Amino acid sequence: MQAVGTVQSKPIPGALAATPWLEAGKTGKLLLIDAHEINRRLLKGMLRSAGNYEFLEAASGAAALRILEQNSIDLIIVDLMLPDMFGPDLCRRVKASPCNSLLPILIITNTQGVEHEVLGIEAGADEYLVKPLHPSVLRARVRALLRNKSAIDSLDQAETILFALAQAVEARDSYTAEHCQRLATYSVALGVALGLSRPELVALYRGGFLHDIGKVSIPDSILHGQQHLTPEEWRIMQQHTIRGEEICRPMKSLAPVLPIIRSHHEKWDGSGYPDGLAGENIPLLARIMQIVDIFDALITERTYKPAFSLEKATTVLEEEVAKGWRDPELVSLFISLLNRNMLESTASLIDPDWPELSTMLRSLQNMHAQIEGIGHPVIETVPG
Repeated sequence: MQAVGTVQSKPIPGALAATPWLEAGKTGKLLLIDAHEINRRLLKGMLRSAGNYEFLEAASGAAALRILEQNSIDLIIVDLMLPDMFGPDLCRRVKASPCNSLLPILIITNTQGVEHEVLGIEAGADEYLVKPLHPSVLRARVRALLRNKSAIDSLDQAETILFALAQAVEARDSYTAEHCQRLATYSVALGVALGLSRPELVALYRGGFLHDIGKVSIPDSILHGQQHLTPEEWRIMQQHTIRGEEICRPMKSLAPVLPIIRSHHEKWDGSGYPDGLAGENIPLLARIMQIVDIFDALITERTYKPAFSLEKATTVLEEEVAKGWRDPELVSLFISLLNRNMLESTASLIDPDWPELSTMLRSLQNMHAQIEGIGHPVIETVPG
C-alpha cells in the first residue's frame, strides 16, 4: 500500500516545533513564572550578564500557559508555589503537550525538603534549585539547560525533514488525501484496544506517516507505471521497505518505528517481503500497520474499483485471513472495532494524561461517516 495525499501546510506529526531563536543571534527566550515581580526582577538581573536572553513573565500558572500557546520558549523558570497552582502541576501540564514535552523547566523555591524536589522532578522538572540562589550556579544551570535544548532542536529538525520527505512521497503517489493520517489514527486505535504502551502508540502514529518513506527511491516509471509490474520492477518496488529503514535508521528517536517500515508487507504464512517472516516473528506493530493499510486501501475509490463498503472491506480482510496472509486475532479485533461504537470501546483504555490521543481517536467518528456510500477521491496507483 502506498503513502498518499498532498503536501499540506500543517504541523509535521511526531515532530516538535523547533525554535528559530538561537539562529537569530539570541541565546534563549526564557519564561519566568513567579507571583512576585521583585523575584522575577532579581532573576533577570542575575541572568542578564550571562547571555543575550529575552524574558517573558507571568505571575500565575494560567498566565504562563497562555504565553506558551502563543510563543516559542526555550526555558521555563518557575516558582514552586504559584497563586493558582502547584509548580509540579504546571510542569505536568506543560510536558503533556507534544510541542513542549522536551521543553526544559527549572523549579526554584525557598521551601526546604527533599520531598518537594522529588515531586518536582517526577512532574517533569529538569532542574531544582533552593533559595538563596547563587548567581553563578543559576547561570551555569541555565546555560546547561539551553545547551541541551539546542541539541534537541537540532535533532528535531532532522526528524522534521524525514516527516516532510514522507509527505513528499505522499504527493508523488497521490491516490487519496489524508491516507497517512487515517493509517496513523486507525493503528493507534487498534493499539489502544490491545493495551499497548504509550511509546508503542507513538511508534504506530509515526509509522502511519513513515511506513512508505522508502518509495522516495522508487523510479516514477515503476511507482506510477502499469498496474501489473514485471518481475524485475516488482523486485525494485519491494526494496522500498529496506530503503525506508535505511533512511530512518540514523535517527535514534525513530528506532521503534523501524520494524513497522521494514516489515509491514510481511505475511502471516511467510510469503511476504522483504524477509519472509511468518506468524509472530513479524513485529506486532508491523502487523497492526499492514491491517489498517489494507483496510484503508479497500475503502478508497480507485480508477479500477469503487470504494468498498465497510461490510465488503471486512469480508476481504477475512478472506485474506483464510488465505493465511494476515494475523487472524488482530483482524478479528480490528473488525470488532469497526463500528460506530469504536470510540466508546476504546475510551476507557485511553491514558488520561495524554489528551492528544483522545483527540486523535475522536477523529475516527468523522472517518466512519465517510466509509459507507461516500468513498474517497478517485485515485490511481500500483498496489504495493
